[in-house]
Amino acid sequence: MMLTSKRFDLVRRAALCATLTLLISACAAPQKPLNVADTIANTPSLSTLNGLITTAGLTADLQSAGPFTVFAPSNEAFKAVKPATLEDLSKNPAKLKDLLRFHVVPGMTLAKDVKNSTVKAINGDPLALSKAGDFVTVENAAVVQADVLATNGVVHIVDAVMMPAKK
Repeated sequence: MMLTSKRFDLVRRAALCATLTLLISACAAPQKPLNVADTIANTPSLSTLNGLITTAGLTADLQSAGPFTVFAPSNEAFKAVKPATLEDLSKNPAKLKDLLRFHVVPGMTLAKDVKNSTVKAINGDPLALSKAGDFVTVENAAVVQADVLATNGVVHIVDAVMMPAKK
């Protein structure tokens, strides 16, 4: 009789644990979809880009309706930029804004939809897109993580900072 009582106790505890787990998971808030600016801000490998977007005053633009396709240079990509270039950009907000806007295209283009073509970045400059199989490039940058979806567009993480034509 005692063995049955222990077994009943174990079954009852297991059922209680399962019920509590189910209740806790049901209470967990689902992740709220994020806009492009917030997606970049919440991606650790894009913290340098996020800081520059904030400095340039482009956060509100990237939170607007869009849609946008952002070719977002990773923190590693920014490490490859010459320190003198970064210093020049930090002293010249118009150049910084132009550089960042060169990484943004109007509309939402998923990696599967990329065609070998030239599109116009929101800074007005042409931007060369290429695709070979699943491999996507934009100018001199390779897409290392594609299709990070946002409520107002998509972010593609790239391995290089693209420099717009000098004006």
